[in-house]
Amino acid sequence: MSLEYAILGFLTLAPMSGYDLKTRHFDGSVAHFWPANQAQIYRTLDRLESAGLVTGEWEVQTERPNRKSYTITTEGVAALKAWLAESRPLPKERLPFLVQLYFARHLSRDELLSLLQAQRQLHVDRLKEYQAIGFPPFDDPVMARQVIFGKYTLDFGLRYEQMQIEWLDAVMAQAETLSWPDD
Repeated sequence: MSLEYAILGFLTLAPMSGYDLKTRHFDGSVAHFWPANQAQIYRTLDRLESAGLVTGEWEVQTERPNRKSYTITTEGVAALKAWLAESRPLPKERLPFLVQLYFARHLSRDELLSLLQAQRQLHVDRLKEYQAIGFPPFDDPVMARQVIFGKYTLDFGLRYEQMQIEWLDAVMAQAETLSWPDD
């Protein structure tokens, strides 16, 4: 399960609570390709702690409720490194839009073009969102490498969205040339 390894990876940066993991890292960096909700993070932290891959320590706070901060263990680092070095199989993706397109013969030309344009706009909006992401410079060589690979994950997203837009433009151009019953 990738969530476990994402959490282990984030804990290599510093000890953190589940709340910190959610707000600083899952919402702030990997949400575009690996979202996680608070409950998933806490359940996973419990499993990781039971497996000895992280340790949790309660921090007493006076102004806020007490919180549990997690630290990755030596075993956790070893498990993360082993997982990072393994090749991953390609996932089976479920893409509802492609099911819609597959059976689009049941739509009128206007309905299809409206659907395609709406899908295109979603990708344009996401592309703009990705284009607004910036990375801070780091003097630390380890963090500089993190930024480099973070930029490559962003580059993947940028290229993917651009490809989707170009592909949708091609589908729309083709749809314009087809004969439709309403012609």
